Amino acid sequence: MENKLEVSFNSPQCGWMSIGFTDGASEFHTTTAHAPHEKALPELLQILSEILDENPAGDREYILHWNRNPEEFDFRFVKSGENLLLEIYQFPTEVRESENRELVYSHRGNITDVCASFYETFAQLYEDRDTDEFEFNWRQPFPFEEFEKFKSKLKSERI
Repeated sequence: MENKLEVSFNSPQCGWMSIGFTDGASEFHTTTAHAPHEKALPELLQILSEILDENPAGDREYILHWNRNPEEFDFRFVKSGENLLLEIYQFPTEVRESENRELVYSHRGNITDVCASFYETFAQLYEDRDTDEFEFNWRQPFPFEEFEKFKSKLKSERI
């Protein structure tokens, strides 16, 4: 049986956010910065929406850039049929040379299940956004439009 992916994006503090991924077999935790990749959260939601929107028979790859200063991360999503591979690569600096990257996390699962795991953490961020002063602490607005589109796509997949 496949292990369920759990994704956690904790409430941001001072422009930083703790994130984590675990599936029972492996785990990865780090902090991420709001800049210079200030569009990381909306781009992540756009990628997940596109993955849900696509023809199930098609294969496609997406890369999301994010950072921790000075380390950088590439979140690689590879869609293959009904499955999705998530790989997180860490680079020691902002220079993304493939020979210097390290695979720090990998998970393969059903597209809808993986997207549902991301939805759970985004829904929690959304629910807590006022209490946690999301925009002040992340120094970016919450990606409302992208979240609503993603939520709609995920709900249509589950019907």
